[in-house]
Amino acid sequence: MKNVDLVIIGGGPAGLAAAIAARKAGVQDLVILERDKEPGGILNQCIHNGFGLHTFKEELTGPEYAARFAEQARELGIPCKLNTMVMDLAADKTVTAMNREDGLFQLHPKAVVLAMGCRERPRGALNIPGYRPAGIYTAGTAQRLVNMEGYLPGRRVVILGSGDIGLIMARRMTLEGAKVLCVAELMPYSGGLKRNIVQCLDDFGIPLKLSHTVVDIQGKERVEGVTIARVENGKPVPGTEEHFDCDTLLLSCGLLPENELSRGAGVDLNPVTGGPAVNESLETSIPGVFAAGNVLHVHDLVDFVSEEASAAGAHAAAYILGGEQEADTRTLPVRCENGVRYTVPTTLRPACAGDTVTLRFRVANVYKNKKVAVYAGDTCIFSRKRPVLAPGEMETVLLKGDVLRAHADAAQLTVTLEEA
Repeated sequence: MKNVDLVIIGGGPAGLAAAIAARKAGVQDLVILERDKEPGGILNQCIHNGFGLHTFKEELTGPEYAARFAEQARELGIPCKLNTMVMDLAADKTVTAMNREDGLFQLHPKAVVLAMGCRERPRGALNIPGYRPAGIYTAGTAQRLVNMEGYLPGRRVVILGSGDIGLIMARRMTLEGAKVLCVAELMPYSGGLKRNIVQCLDDFGIPLKLSHTVVDIQGKERVEGVTIARVENGKPVPGTEEHFDCDTLLLSCGLLPENELSRGAGVDLNPVTGGPAVNESLETSIPGVFAAGNVLHVHDLVDFVSEEASAAGAHAAAYILGGEQEADTRTLPVRCENGVRYTVPTTLRPACAGDTVTLRFRVANVYKNKKVAVYAGDTCIFSRKRPVLAPGEMETVLLKGDVLRAHADAAQLTVTLEEA
């Protein structure tokens, strides 16, 4: 067993940003463990542009964005063990991993940053009737096949789910010569960013059918067609069925934070996000274990992932170097009301809040002309008007540390939506 100061599990955008921030904050003995053959995570297959507008003030592709962080990590001399699978994270922070060079090995760090990202919801979780023919892919698998392996999964395509990956793959498949017949979405609103609906569907004349789902898949060896129907109160409406002759069905039905390691270590998970419950320092229920990026909650922009992971890396460094021992550790729970689905963090320690605390959340539905309000007890400490709030777009609130400390005696913080 080798003692190190900091282990970062995952070498995607979150892991790289956390490592860079920790090294800049003074942690010398750290290592990134990444299961793929190169750093950058999922960004390596996201060859479309739209990354980096917040971080670098310019529009980059996914590989370009990842390369900038990987280059920074290299310049700082941060070691990254590639092709390394983390098998277990223990409650005492012992990390068990394996690769070809080292075999099975253990690290015993002072702190850990969880940056494992997320995975797609598979067909098995969707309960679609029909056989199990070839031609059914998650949108991310199809993206990897097209962008990295050079294969076209199909010629006539139906996409179920309007998450960002599904919308982007509708455009990608069209550009590669496939015919995308429609995008069906179970909910009455899209799960993706507005700009992706415009750029990926509207610009190519691809219909988006809201409140629709796949009710049957035809074909035994290969997909031959699918039937979609309108949905009301969670059930397909008889008589609204519509058949499409196609050879491929792509599923873009949500992302799940990759938290098997967290669960095994005994980290408390948020039942809404599926990620760890964290405080203002992005620290989980296990002291010295921090989480950031899509393993914590699914983000819409990678710029926010990097920003959050940089904060987690800095807090992990402060923990290692002994700067985060506050005498007053009074904790305020953060409650959600009136359409706010969840918040990250879920608890706040005013004494540890620093200058500002970033509160991120998503809403449960599409709302218009609302006001986002944050209350400490009965006192409103933040409010902002929002003309439109949608589940596909993450909201960010910056709370001043001085204000939080002034209301440290409040029973709780409440994040709510009110009429503007």
